[in-house]
Amino acid sequence: MKILVADTAVFINRYRENATFVTVPTVVDELKSRESSIEGLLAIETGARVEQPDPEAVAEIRRMAGNTRDIEELSGTDIDILAKAFEYKDNAVLLTDDYAVQNVALLLGIEVKPVSQKKIKDRIIWGKKCTGCRRKFDSGDDCPVCGSPLKKTRKRKV
Repeated sequence: MKILVADTAVFINRYRENATFVTVPTVVDELKSRESSIEGLLAIETGARVEQPDPEAVAEIRRMAGNTRDIEELSGTDIDILAKAFEYKDNAVLLTDDYAVQNVALLLGIEVKPVSQKKIKDRIIWGKKCTGCRRKFDSGDDCPVCGSPLKKTRKRKV
């Protein structure tokens, strides 16, 4: 049986499945509403595990997210949940609605299942494009040529 690595959306949307759930402490910290907090506590009381991600897995996620340029979109919780799914990679399904998380997970070979949204269709490497002179760059906030803001854009599909 596969391990379901649960992002915050699992508890917010009251996702149910007969399987072993694993999540990370930062997900539990994000459960602010009364309903989602109760869902999290019920899951833990019925066997869900809360595990700290391995620092080496976190470093690998940061490296990969830097390569895809999704790092700008990922929160600390997103990185933690990706790291935990990466640890269980061959025996895990990552439950998340976050598209940046899905993009990085799929590029790492982690199986992904959305909770209440559609799954992403394409794996993407992101770039930046100047809103002024239209030149393309890998990263940054402002164009080094004309000083205009840079906008995130698809660089290529993988």
